[in-house]
Amino acid sequence: MDVLVLIGRILFVLLFLNSAVGHLTMTRTLAGYAESRGVPAAFAATAGSGVLMAAGALSVLLGVWADLGALLLAVFLFPTALLMHAFWKEGDAQARQTETVAFLKDISLGGAALMLIAFFSYAGHDLGLTITGPLFRIS
Repeated sequence: MDVLVLIGRILFVLLFLNSAVGHLTMTRTLAGYAESRGVPAAFAATAGSGVLMAAGALSVLLGVWADLGALLLAVFLFPTALLMHAFWKEGDAQARQTETVAFLKDISLGGAALMLIAFFSYAGHDLGLTITGPLFRIS
């Protein structure tokens, strides 16, 4: 089971690591897009979300307080879904569909992150292939 959990951790964080690199290397460009979506303090939000994704993804990947890492990813995902992918504001049908898919992706990944918080908090000390046990205790 340890190897399956490790493979799952690796696959789960690929999107976040890739996005974090983009947020941290193309901050100004991505901040312009965030600003066009109405995000306040777009530059700071873009850089901060890059750091949040990197920290959360590395925590889950390496198994260093992986429950906290999953929480950081959930904290990123739910507001991002609401702020960046507000499909209900789109007038164009194609744009609405694109934003609906992105919104649902973020909400679904947020749900998976919540499950990971519970999983790592509950079974974290019994899992192999992690550096630390969980930070939180869920019984």
